[in-house]
Amino acid sequence: MSLNQKVSTVNKLHFGTGGSPHSSASHSSVDGVKRIAELGLDCMEVEFVYGVNVTDTVARQIGTVAANHNIRLSVHAPYYINLNAREPEKIKASQARLFQSARAASLLGARDVAFHSAFNMGDPPEQVYETVKKGLVEVLEQMERSNIKVRLRPELMGKVSQFGALNEVLRLAGELPGVTPCIDFAHWHARTGAFNSYDEFATMLSQIKERVGEAALKEMHIHVAGITYSAKGELAHRNLRESDFAYRELLQAFKDFKVAGLVICESPNLEEDALLLKRGYVELK
Repeated sequence: MSLNQKVSTVNKLHFGTGGSPHSSASHSSVDGVKRIAELGLDCMEVEFVYGVNVTDTVARQIGTVAANHNIRLSVHAPYYINLNAREPEKIKASQARLFQSARAASLLGARDVAFHSAFNMGDPPEQVYETVKKGLVEVLEQMERSNIKVRLRPELMGKVSQFGALNEVLRLAGELPGVTPCIDFAHWHARTGAFNSYDEFATMLSQIKERVGEAALKEMHIHVAGITYSAKGELAHRNLRESDFAYRELLQAFKDFKVAGLVICESPNLEEDALLLKRGYVELK
């Protein structure tokens, strides 16, 4: 049995990259998906970093190529989203970017849209939470009117200035149907200076199960990378072997909790660390 078959048919945890692998024939998502398949990886997050700049025709083409290669896709919405912006027009623009990302995901055949929700802007945490929640409700209503059935995944963020602490993303998921978290374990390690051991990873997975439901562990969207950080949180992503991130313990926690879903590697070397994670996971007894 091949490496790919072990993960896809037995463990159902899919490993891939954030964006096209560096070794792709081009930066296009079509070539990225093809390279993911050649490498023996399982999924790819399509990155709309600066804007949703894909046509409907191209989105469907990417989705067809992914389906033909049995590669699962997800989407990362543009970075320019702040649902707690001071200016109403900036909130509207953020909502539009999130909706456009959800629409593109639907055309791609992707199930999930990860996104950075907001900056705290010095506001009280509860006020920020309610503002972000209101903004998401309006996007979800627009998606429902357009019959777009994808999951919005507010990301667990790495800086204390950002909305997206673990409690916040789990609370949103518990209160809003159609919302479930994108768990970035490296971000939480950077933000807290802790959560970098098997027991701490297990605690996080237990919290997800308790607050969002056991089904959430079977359809997770996960980000992993090496990381450097300061007292204010995340500074930069690093390759796993060049960082202190305890990825082996994380993989063991995935195995023990029977986690399923997508593991998206965001290390600078992308496919190298994605393969490191997949091989390490398959080799666990």
